[in-house]
Amino acid sequence: MSVAVTTAIIAVKTIILLLGSGVTYIAYKAYRRTGARSLRVLAIGFGTITLGALLAGIANQLLGVTLEQGILINSLLVALGLAIIMYSLYLER
Repeated sequence: MSVAVTTAIIAVKTIILLLGSGVTYIAYKAYRRTGARSLRVLAIGFGTITLGALLAGIANQLLGVTLEQGILINSLLVALGLAIIMYSLYLER
């Protein structure tokens, strides 16, 4: 893989980590303010998606996991995170 592609992946994963952490924090802060269980579950869902990006990046860059395996790790955690988010939208207050 070229240095430019590796650098771009690291940059995008860093942006995803920062934005995902921000959204997770805001959702958790809203949960703490309101006590709404759905907001807690929403924060967990966004946290799971963010964790997927982080773990896939670490696995690929530091642990020698192939790009395809990293994409699989990321995709599995994004799917799980979206399922959690969908569940949070159906919770009653």
